[in-house]
Amino acid sequence: MANKKQLVILASGAGTNVRAICEHFKDHRRVEVAAIFSNKENAGALKVALDYGIHAESFTKNYWEKGFVQIAIESFEPELIILAGFLLKVPKAMVEFYPRSIVNIHPALLPKFGGKGMYGMHVHRAVHESKEAETGITIHYVNEHYDEGSIISQHKVAIDGNDSPEDIAQKVQALEHEYYARSLARILN
Repeated sequence: MANKKQLVILASGAGTNVRAICEHFKDHRRVEVAAIFSNKENAGALKVALDYGIHAESFTKNYWEKGFVQIAIESFEPELIILAGFLLKVPKAMVEFYPRSIVNIHPALLPKFGGKGMYGMHVHRAVHESKEAETGITIHYVNEHYDEGSIISQHKVAIDGNDSPEDIAQKVQALEHEYYARSLARILN
């Protein structure tokens, strides 16, 4: 089917969420992942792109800051730009160019445990140290501030008092793989 809605993914890491998203949309009639960009040339997310035959590109921080990546993204005319473990702050100009079209997933229940420097194991350690009874994921639109965009959905998981930060990370990652792509599909409908 021609004229599928295009998704562009920005990722910095291993690519487990990227793989879950690509798998969800691989045979979709109306949506496809058009490109995956990474600020790390050895990111696992780029290998995922190759596995699925998706355009993959790495870039330098300098290219990001000068807006060259945004120009490359625009060529795909994305319906959504998806952050999947992407560690650079999205520039204000890009947020303004794509209002309510850039989506992020955060490994905690915002507004708790969000903000600059709160990603990955930093979040899970903070949740563990705070002795929270539950944690989860927050899927949200991106604005010009870290983790402050409008919340699309949140999904929770209980934390056992014996859970280590690594145990918490596994529970949260299971939620991410279960809900991120499904939430994106709902937004696109």
